[in-house]
Amino acid sequence: MPGMTRTTVTLEPDTEVLLRKRMRERGITFKQAVNEAIVVGLTTGESRPRFQTRTFDTGVPIVDLTKANQLAAELEDAHILEAMALAERDAAKR
Repeated sequence: MPGMTRTTVTLEPDTEVLLRKRMRERGITFKQAVNEAIVVGLTTGESRPRFQTRTFDTGVPIVDLTKANQLAAELEDAHILEAMALAERDAAKR
């Protein structure tokens, strides 16, 4: 057939499984399944709108977040010290 190009394509295993399934379902050759998938993908992919994440204005924070990391570190330190004190008390009881 004029205008055809022969090329080698490396497929991911899951892609090959999908192509083989399509071949069985439609009774078509591998070449037909690949060409059909490419045409469908290229023509429908352009007409679909791209997914966009909706965003919302959350306003100004009520709490001052400039020292949030420092506060988190202090809370973590307090928790570690409390856990160490409990472990020492438990060890002293034995």
